[in-house]
Amino acid sequence: MSPARPDTDAALAAALRPGGVRSVFQPIVELDTGAVVAYEALARGPEGPLQRPDLLFAAAREAGALAELDAACRVAAFSGAARHGLPAPLALFVNVEPEVLDTAPLDELLAIAAEAPGGLRVVLEITERALATRPAELLRTVARVRELGWGVALDDVGADAMSLAFMPILRPDVVKLDLRLVQERPGPAIAEIMNAVNAYAQTTGAAVLAEGIENDAHLAMARALGATLGQGWLFGRPAPEPACDRPLGSLPPPVEDAAGGIEPGSPFACLPPGTPLRRSPKALLIELSKQLEREALRLGETCVVTATFQEARHFTPSTTQRYRDLVERTGFVCALGEGLPSEPLPGLRGADLALEDPVRGEWDVVVLAPHFSVSLLARDLGTTGPDLQRQFEYALTYDRDVAVRAARSLLGRVVPRAQGAASARHAAPTPVPAAAPAVLGEQLLGDPALVHRALEATPSGVCLVDVRLPDQPLVYVNPAFARLAGVPAEELLGRNCRFLQGSDTDPGALARIRAAVAAGEECREVLLNHRGPERTPWYNELHLAPVTDATGTVVQYIGVQVDVTEQVLAQRALEQERDRTRGYLARIEELSVTDPITGLPTRRHVEEQTETALWNARCAGDAVALVVVAVDGFASIEERYGSTAAEQLLAATGQRLRARLRRGDLVARWARDSFVVVLPGLAAGSAGREADRVRTELAEAARGPVLLAGAPVVTEVSTGAACFPADGDDVAGLLAVAERAAGRLPVSPS
Repeated sequence: MSPARPDTDAALAAALRPGGVRSVFQPIVELDTGAVVAYEALARGPEGPLQRPDLLFAAAREAGALAELDAACRVAAFSGAARHGLPAPLALFVNVEPEVLDTAPLDELLAIAAEAPGGLRVVLEITERALATRPAELLRTVARVRELGWGVALDDVGADAMSLAFMPILRPDVVKLDLRLVQERPGPAIAEIMNAVNAYAQTTGAAVLAEGIENDAHLAMARALGATLGQGWLFGRPAPEPACDRPLGSLPPPVEDAAGGIEPGSPFACLPPGTPLRRSPKALLIELSKQLEREALRLGETCVVTATFQEARHFTPSTTQRYRDLVERTGFVCALGEGLPSEPLPGLRGADLALEDPVRGEWDVVVLAPHFSVSLLARDLGTTGPDLQRQFEYALTYDRDVAVRAARSLLGRVVPRAQGAASARHAAPTPVPAAAPAVLGEQLLGDPALVHRALEATPSGVCLVDVRLPDQPLVYVNPAFARLAGVPAEELLGRNCRFLQGSDTDPGALARIRAAVAAGEECREVLLNHRGPERTPWYNELHLAPVTDATGTVVQYIGVQVDVTEQVLAQRALEQERDRTRGYLARIEELSVTDPITGLPTRRHVEEQTETALWNARCAGDAVALVVVAVDGFASIEERYGSTAAEQLLAATGQRLRARLRRGDLVARWARDSFVVVLPGLAAGSAGREADRVRTELAEAARGPVLLAGAPVVTEVSTGAACFPADGDDVAGLLAVAERAAGRLPVSPS
């Protein structure tokens, strides 16, 4: 521990002593009845600088004592529950840190739980951080927990799309909604989360628990989101003892897992007996895999993609480009194969398959999302011939249970990010055969000439920079480096390689390179360089790694350069095409919700927005007003001046109405000759007066003369208003009241 912080270190040491951590208990209630069904045990440190749990866990993580602290917190939770006699059928929610998932000792907790009066039902809370960092350990822990008869809760759902992606794989008994879902204004992201969570709860019977309920508005929102359980200050703050004087209830029964636990075999073995198998060359499987990858990109951040590649050599440069896109646009991606590192490219999780692993002989791609699942599961038949003609037997299935089992099978092999991720991030994906490294290493070390010939023969540019010399000059370049630079080798030695750069080289990339060299770390960047006297631009994928002497001091840097100009230009062309496509899609979407005559939103679009406004008003206790503005004698105007002139009248009227409204007000052409205006967020006590004032102003604006066929035409309008909740509680009811007030019968939309 650092001697520079004696107070913090002493507080951490005190926390790690027996009894140093204490638990406080916060109730979890059934929203419909108010009955307490569980308590969550929340850790608190000893009095002092680490009393807050966030500070306590940060200090333990920095000191390398996270496992000890996590175990102490669980012991405190169980001991406190047993000491206070938490009665059946109540449950106890406890947390586990992701970093210690696979080593968490459960035996001592079992003994404590067994001593609790009437038994104790335990629910282990898993956070989103565990999903991405240690998926294999997470699945093993969940299997152990379920064997004990305990439950699983997925915590902070909605804080990140990752939780939605892993929900069908973990099959939690309780889904805990992040507090921002009940405390913030609804939007598209919350709607997406609600859609996925409610679909999962409906199909599995899982309970939905809303956190952060502090007032009645939060409670109303929690119910609207589909939550049946709640937690927050409205029901009770964390206390040293569980309050057992309230009505008691129980959690719903555990979720049944039709797909089973962790699959010890391979994805292909997950296919049900009798599944029809087809025979295919590798070339077809490549195209099928690309199609599934495109489906995953469409699904976005709520999607998990797991894939196998048999051997690392099959993870080609074109595959790398595709999987970079998947990493950027989906929730979680892993790729497994013999010789693949733990992170084949930044953000892509991996695993090196043993030769005897059955997955080594398979071609598997699984795409899993809340509302979609597909599995391409293939087995190599061992045929010979050209690589693209190698034969596989395969099944393409949309069976969700098969997809879950196959994904678990592969995720159970993924290496934790904490183990060697930094060095593996830039590791080359091409493996050396398992039996070769020792022999090859002895040959190279014993024959410097062989090392030199190997470097001379490599197609990648290789250089050595001496960081001990002034200006860090090049002291070695191979022929490939000279070709890439467009300068003879003898003119390169002794120069700093900055001459390859130009004014258009990314200064941010250069700054990152300088920072890495100053820190003695490796780095990888793509730079715009210039070749030869002509200064021809080309893109250089540069990988720099430090070379140390016997004392560990960095004395040189070795650089490997690859010309990736074609890939960069292709990627930029693809991005431009994507931007153009997004622009077209945005325009199509705009046209789909816009009335072509008036340019105002369509009736359907405003109806949807009005429903949202009514929902917000119910939660906040506000009012909403709806005003009808109908053009009198429209049919006569159309008959006299023609349909084109009548449309001009409608367009002018619509724009006049829009100009008199606030930014957040809604206006739409509702019927052939009428408009509807919606005024959200009004004060309940003055909504009627405000609606009448706006109705009068709109009528005056609409009556202004419009030039039709060269002549000014003054139109008359009829108006009527209705308010929520006084006159109705939905769009149809408010519309009927407003139209009656305008002296009109409801009319069909055009």
